[in-house]
Amino acid sequence: MSVRVAFASRSSRIGMALFTVALVVLAAAPFWGGRDDLQILSQIYAYVALASLWNLLAGYAGLVSVGQQAYVGLGAYLLFAFAILAGISPLWAIPLAGIIAAVVAVPVAGLVFRLRGHYFAIGTWIIAEVFRLLASQVSLLGGGSGTSLPASMVIGIASSRQMRDFLEYWIGLALVVAVLALIVLLLRSRYGLALKAIRDSELAATCNGIDVMRTKVLVYIVTALGTAMIGALIFLQKLRISPDAAFSVNDWTAFVIFITVIGGIGRIEGPIIGTIVFFALRRTLADLGTIYLLMLGVVAILVMLTTPKGIWGLIVERFGWQVFPLERTVFLDIGVASHVRQSGKMNESQL
Repeated sequence: MSVRVAFASRSSRIGMALFTVALVVLAAAPFWGGRDDLQILSQIYAYVALASLWNLLAGYAGLVSVGQQAYVGLGAYLLFAFAILAGISPLWAIPLAGIIAAVVAVPVAGLVFRLRGHYFAIGTWIIAEVFRLLASQVSLLGGGSGTSLPASMVIGIASSRQMRDFLEYWIGLALVVAVLALIVLLLRSRYGLALKAIRDSELAATCNGIDVMRTKVLVYIVTALGTAMIGALIFLQKLRISPDAAFSVNDWTAFVIFITVIGGIGRIEGPIIGTIVFFALRRTLADLGTIYLLMLGVVAILVMLTTPKGIWGLIVERFGWQVFPLERTVFLDIGVASHVRQSGKMNESQL
């Protein structure tokens, strides 16, 4: 009997093939879509990436943060600071913003990880508010009213507006693919097992030799780096920044939590499904004004009551479909075993 251990199953290989085809089609979007299509798709990529990073933090490490807007705003302000004050190209400023945000995340992690449970969540929100207040005091970047990216810096990105839109679109697609790939690799490594152990019980994880603090800090830094880069790209596309917009808890945390919860927290595919549902609801209900936000809340409550594991969690339970499987599966190759048995019988008869 042939036995093999692998991550991929038949459904995951089919899902990955469809995912690859979708990526090829989306990469060619500048050639078949209009400017409005590229803008919508770029927004979808941003939310998929932000939700995936929050899912890594909360769904796998058990660190429920309501202050991830801190790193969206920090990345955005760092991009504008590098571009306006240092004359660095905005495209180069995106990875630089991520690196600086990762460095900033180290002392912040040392502070917020002293808190537990809901105190941790409140602490992350307070840190984000501190970042917002600090940004409003930077007069060189417009203070409380914000500022716009200089026209010379915008023109320097590309020779034409169309090419600039194309570059920003492809960067957004590349970032979301990089975020998903990084999360899959991280969760398939020994750190993935450590994260799940920490989420279930920190005491048990410690007793099994896991360095809980180092693992949590690593995930927090990775999340901060990716979130800051996404935030920098978002506001590069907007061309204007202000403290209230950059550190909006509604846009960059509440919506992200909604997306992850309805899609399936603790599932890599969850944020993708959740983002599609969120944008479909937003297009359908946006004309209702403030009732739109109430409807989103009603949808979230209904999903949590009927399918606590989210839409993708329900799909996995019903059909077993997975695009990014994280657990190894033992496969028994019956065909090979049968062939071996038949060969053995034939050899015996020949003897």
